[in-house]
Amino acid sequence: MITLPDELGHLSYVVSGDGPPVVLVHAGVADHRMWDAVVPALAEHHTVVRYDLRGFGESAPPTGPFRETDDLLRLLDHLGHDRVRLVGASWGGRVAVEFTLTHPDRVHSLALFAAPWPGYDWSADMVAYDEAETAALETGDLDAAVRVNLDMWLRGPARGWDEVPDGLADRLRDPMRTSLLNQSTVGEHSQGPTAREVSAVAAPTLVGVGGLDVPDFQRIARRYATEIPNATLVEFPTAAHLVALDAPTELLAALEPFLAR
Repeated sequence: MITLPDELGHLSYVVSGDGPPVVLVHAGVADHRMWDAVVPALAEHHTVVRYDLRGFGESAPPTGPFRETDDLLRLLDHLGHDRVRLVGASWGGRVAVEFTLTHPDRVHSLALFAAPWPGYDWSADMVAYDEAETAALETGDLDAAVRVNLDMWLRGPARGWDEVPDGLADRLRDPMRTSLLNQSTVGEHSQGPTAREVSAVAAPTLVGVGGLDVPDFQRIARRYATEIPNATLVEFPTAAHLVALDAPTELLAALEPFLAR
């Protein structure tokens, strides 16, 4: 990976392929490697940019106030990409929405997979998950916090571990540990989402969600698809929250023709 220096730390990124630029923004329990299974196919026709958000993967945690959208803008300027196809998963999907609202002239199209909604009235199950993670972190039991997150975001509420593709938990465990270690620092310094309405998104938008995901995120996906004017909803029946890990072939089948537009 290559690093982009900054006074608040550094961003690490990797570029593959050649063609119209596509930027992949990872989930908040992963890093740029969550896209490994889809990059080779995308790179046949696109310049694929992946990077680690601050405090994830190989990017340093922040040392002062920052905005994820500012980081993405700096990265695009550094790479010389004026207008990109922007793809985000989970928290990375919300970063992609915010960037599109803040810099609409820089986004050719937008794809969201299980993006959260700021201020959403979370269900009791989601509150219980958050309490379990918080309790594990407060006692310094990072392994327990990782297990809580693997159960919620990889396995999901609708299947057993015997139904999760082999090896995915092992691939996700280290990136998840890094994200949890830096979670409080990132949360302290991140300036958070704006109050802009998503109805202002003018770019063509693909909204994706796993059929085995947390019900809250299934409802949120439908809300994005309804409130963004030029949006299409795609459901992935065999995937939980992390579609790129669970169903990369199906994701590519939906994403490739969308990016070619």
